[in-house]
Amino acid sequence: MSKAQAGMIGLAVMGSNLARNIESRGYTVAVYNRTGSITEEFEKNFGSGNFIASYSLEDFVASLERPRRVMIMVKAGAGTDAVIDSLIPLLDKDDIIMDCGNAWFKDTQRREKYCAEKGISFLGIGVSGGEEGALKGPSIMPGGKKEAWQEISEILSKIAAHVDDPCTNYIGPDGAGHFVKMVHNGIEYADMQLIAESYQVLKDIAEVESDDMADIFSKWNNGVLSSYLIEITADIFKKKDGDDYLVDKILDKAGQKGTGQWTSEVALELGVPTPTIASAVSARTLSSFKNDRTLASKVLSQSTPSCDNPIDKEQLIDNVHSALYASKIIAYAQGMDLIKQAGEEYKWNLNLGEIASLWKGGCIIRARFLN
Repeated sequence: MSKAQAGMIGLAVMGSNLARNIESRGYTVAVYNRTGSITEEFEKNFGSGNFIASYSLEDFVASLERPRRVMIMVKAGAGTDAVIDSLIPLLDKDDIIMDCGNAWFKDTQRREKYCAEKGISFLGIGVSGGEEGALKGPSIMPGGKKEAWQEISEILSKIAAHVDDPCTNYIGPDGAGHFVKMVHNGIEYADMQLIAESYQVLKDIAEVESDDMADIFSKWNNGVLSSYLIEITADIFKKKDGDDYLVDKILDKAGQKGTGQWTSEVALELGVPTPTIASAVSARTLSSFKNDRTLASKVLSQSTPSCDNPIDKEQLIDNVHSALYASKIIAYAQGMDLIKQAGEEYKWNLNLGEIASLWKGGCIIRARFLN
């Protein structure tokens, strides 16, 4: 039986979609999940493709051609370490382990050093674009040993989004790829908060209705604000639940996975000001205190800001557009400055222009002005 050119450990939605993306480009992919029933489900749904499903790590490793290219897409933290520890005794010198999850970059630095001591190459690979991006073409940010990246670069280039060029390239040593992905997510937090605040001004001050809100954001998406988040925001305003607009029913409470918080922590550690990102993280955290806010609203009066003079609605809409554009540029600039300072601190020799080009497609913060 022919062997697989790449393997995927972890078949939840992201890992499954990434494996399917690789297979769709003409490669054979080995797949494995610790819970056998998930592997069975994958075989049931996609078994007609060029996949080799295994129910033990030993069989999984044996199904891969040399040098073995093993991708891991499991929950970050102890789970990733456990998979690495289980894999290393089964691998040979110069085989490659790739962590494609949202890992803390200092964990990636530690893992890269640990694997190198065992003769194994380790890459920390940031993957952005969510479930759809993983399947159809994400933005991919790899860091680690450059020779290991060269072994996998053909596959990564084929599965990545393409805007002029593939939205992937070597970022730098050890944790550089995961650091850049972390900052990407921090910028994403800021971008979403800025859109939310723009919506609030339009809704509460300009008294724009949801159907008109969709038209405004659609128009904005045809200009300098053209971006993935503006595009889907326009679509959100069109969604209805019966006779009511869905956006008016969504609970004003958001969770987080930690990457925005990490971005703010590292910025403080390196002495790099990222106030827009930090404020967005705080706002998201504040939103999670829903019960406290509900209780406070019964004690503290709240009112919509008012003006002595009549509001020029169209002028206010134009002003919000300009403010949002300026603020988004500031948020991206803060993120890029943090990447620049980290590159100098950790001697990563980063290319900011190339990093910006990786975000032109496939990822959540893709935007026209990245050109």
